[in-house]
Amino acid sequence: MSNSRKVVKLYCDVISTYSWLAFEVLCRYRNFWNIDLKFKPAFLGGVFHGSGNQKPGLVQNKFCYMVTDLKQLSEFFGVPVNPPLPCKKGTLNVMRFVTAVDEKEKESGVLVERVSRELWKNIWCTHQDITHPATLTEAGLKAGLSANEVEELLIPSKSQQIKDKLKNVTQVALDYQAQKDHH
Repeated sequence: MSNSRKVVKLYCDVISTYSWLAFEVLCRYRNFWNIDLKFKPAFLGGVFHGSGNQKPGLVQNKFCYMVTDLKQLSEFFGVPVNPPLPCKKGTLNVMRFVTAVDEKEKESGVLVERVSRELWKNIWCTHQDITHPATLTEAGLKAGLSANEVEELLIPSKSQQIKDKLKNVTQVALDYQAQKDHH
């Protein structure tokens, strides 16, 4: 057995239940599987738009399949998934905040992991509106950030640099999928 660790990049948006399930399973088994997990905050709405795919909620058969599939996966992996109320605002600003956290810590990913987990729990377990700034603040505080650090991250989350980074990472995810589809 090789001692070299493999790097697994997880492109994720906290609105995605499948991302949450993958996130929790990869975090749970990363040492056993000998992987270094790198979180890549991406915008699922941009993926849908860029791929020409429709959101599962807009396609009856996709939605019905997804409900059954997520229930089974939730039970199998022991990750609680309770369908939330529809998120009318989308997660663009939320993912910009997560991207700002990622930019702040550069390589470690510890804070991105903690903040993302809190946001996922807020939307998929307790049905909070994660687009509300108070919810972002609460997630940051629970993840171990100070109130000042959260405020310092909310400011750059509105910057063009963070907007561009999120857009670029989302495009990388789209390009990877397009490349994979052609092979």
